[in-house]
Amino acid sequence: MADESGSVSVSDSDDEGNKPGRNSRKRGKGSAKKQRPFWQELPILIVIAAVIAALMVTFVGRPYVIPSQSMENTLLIGDRIYVEKISYYFGDPEPGDVVVFVGPESWNGHYQSVRSDNTVVRGVQNFLSYFGLVPPDENDLVKRVIAVGGQTVQCCDQQGRVMVDGKPLNEPYIKKDYPWFTDRPNAVYPAGRVFGPVKVPEGNLWVMGDNRNESADSRAHVSDDLQGTVPVDNVRGKTVFKIWPPTRIGPVRSQDPQTN
Repeated sequence: MADESGSVSVSDSDDEGNKPGRNSRKRGKGSAKKQRPFWQELPILIVIAAVIAALMVTFVGRPYVIPSQSMENTLLIGDRIYVEKISYYFGDPEPGDVVVFVGPESWNGHYQSVRSDNTVVRGVQNFLSYFGLVPPDENDLVKRVIAVGGQTVQCCDQQGRVMVDGKPLNEPYIKKDYPWFTDRPNAVYPAGRVFGPVKVPEGNLWVMGDNRNESADSRAHVSDDLQGTVPVDNVRGKTVFKIWPPTRIGPVRSQDPQTN
C-alpha cells in the first residue's frame, strides 16, 4: 500500500507478526493533539462570550433599571427589567404593552447624561454599553401603550375613565389617579385627569404611566409637534420580565385596556 510519500510500505504481519500493535500505538501518539493550558484558552473564551453578549444586546434584548415611580405598582424604583426586541421585528407595539422607548426631543428637558466628563472613562462606559454592562447614553423611558396610530384618545367619560375611539378603557393596573368629581368640573392635566381628544398619528403611540398622578407621559407633551405621541421607531423593546431583586422576580404581562 502506498503511503503519503509515494513509497511502498510492508504490512506489520510480514516480519513482526508477534507485535501487531506497535505501529498503531506510534501512530496514535503522533496524531494526538496536545491540549492547551486553560490560561491560553481563557482569552479566546472571553472574546467569544463578549461577542455573544454584544449580539444579544443588539438584536435580542437588554436589561434596564427603573428610576422612578411612574409605573408603580407594576414596576417599582430599583427593579431590574429585561426588555426584548424580537417581538417588534414582526409587528408594532399593541395596546397594553409595557415598552421602553427613547424620549422624543420635547421629553428630554430634564435629562442628564449618565456618562462621565472624563474622556477615557466615557469611552470605557460607551464600550461596556455594547455588552449591556452600562446603560446606553440616551433618555430611555418606560410606559404602557394606551392607543396606537389612527386611534383617538381622551379623558374622560362620566366615570372618569380614559376613552379610545369613544369607548372607556378597563385599566386594573392603575395605582393612583387624580380624584374624579361628578358634581363639579374636573381639572385638566397636570392638575386633573382631563385631556384630549388627541388623534394618534400613524406610526406613533400614546403612552401613559400606571401611576397616573406621578407620570409625565404623553399627556405632559400634547403641545409638542407630535401631540405627546411617541414614534414607533423610538421603541427599544417590550418589557417582559423583572429580573431583580429576588423578591420581585416574575413576568411583566401586557394587559390590553381596550378589551373589556
